[in-house]
Order: sequence, then C-alpha cells, then structure tokens
Amino acid sequence: MKGKQTVWDMVRSLAVIGVVVAGIYMFVPHDEKADPTRTVDYRVETLTARRAAPYPVAAPAGLPEQWRATSVSYERKNANAWHLGFLDPERQYVAVEQSTDTSAKYLDQITQKAKATGQTQQVGDMAWERWDGEKYDALVRREQGHVTVVTGTASFEQLGAMAAALEFKQGQ
Repeated sequence: MKGKQTVWDMVRSLAVIGVVVAGIYMFVPHDEKADPTRTVDYRVETLTARRAAPYPVAAPAGLPEQWRATSVSYERKNANAWHLGFLDPERQYVAVEQSTDTSAKYLDQITQKAKATGQTQQVGDMAWERWDGEKYDALVRREQGHVTVVTGTASFEQLGAMAAALEFKQGQ
C-alpha cells in the first residue's frame, strides 16, 4: 500500500503545482496584439560612422514617424560597412547599406541575390540602378571607392522614399 500512497501523493503535488502555475499565468498581463519590434536610436552610431568612414555616410532625415529603425552598425574592419535597417509604414524591411567593398559578391550578399535590371530610378537629382530579386529589391549607387544600396522587401516606391530622405555627410 505504501507504493500507491506515494504515487497519489505525487499526483496531488503535481495538481497543486499546476493550479499555482495556471494562477500565475492568469494574473500576468498578456498583450497578443503588442508589436514585438524593437526600435533603436541610430543618432550616436551615425555620428561615429561619419567620423570614421572614408565616404559620406547616408542616414535619413525627416522620415515620417511610421518608419522605425530596427538595426544599426558600422564595422571599420569589415570594409567600412555601414548598415541601417528600418520597418516602413507597411511593415516591410528597408536597409541602407554602404561599404568600400564594391565587389559583386558583396552586392549579391546584401541584396539577397538581386540582379541589375538595366533600368534606373531617379530620386531627387540622383539616378539609382534598379535591382530586382526574389527576396529583396534594391536601389544601387556606385561611386568612387564605395557603394550605397537601399534594399529590402519593400516596394521600389518605398525604397525610393528612403533614398530621397538620405543625407550624405562625412566627418562630423
């Protein structure tokens, strides 16, 4: 009989623990509609990159509040690579990528294997190459010693909106 008592004691203990866990779960607030996207402030990194980079670093100015920055980095050791990621108002990804690595391999990597279409898109007074891909589309500007790419899952219209908002500055 002692073996059966031990099993029933364990079952009762587990039931009590289950009730406690369920009670805690019920009282902890849950918001399934909450947006899990973490936003970042990219101002300090932009200033740092503009001092360190050998090219004018691109960062948006005057974007509507619905554009949310989600990632930022500058890697001097990695071909002076500047990255700034956003979610646009339609929750599509848009990234600004710059680097002194202008190779086809680098462009293939950051555009997720998008290919040049041979077309251009005029944004302000700048002409950008249009690249089309399965995952990402991109606007590409090759300049002396560096490349600037606006890429992501967003439409060419939204990529153009980001490109239009970019300010290119160096050494501040």
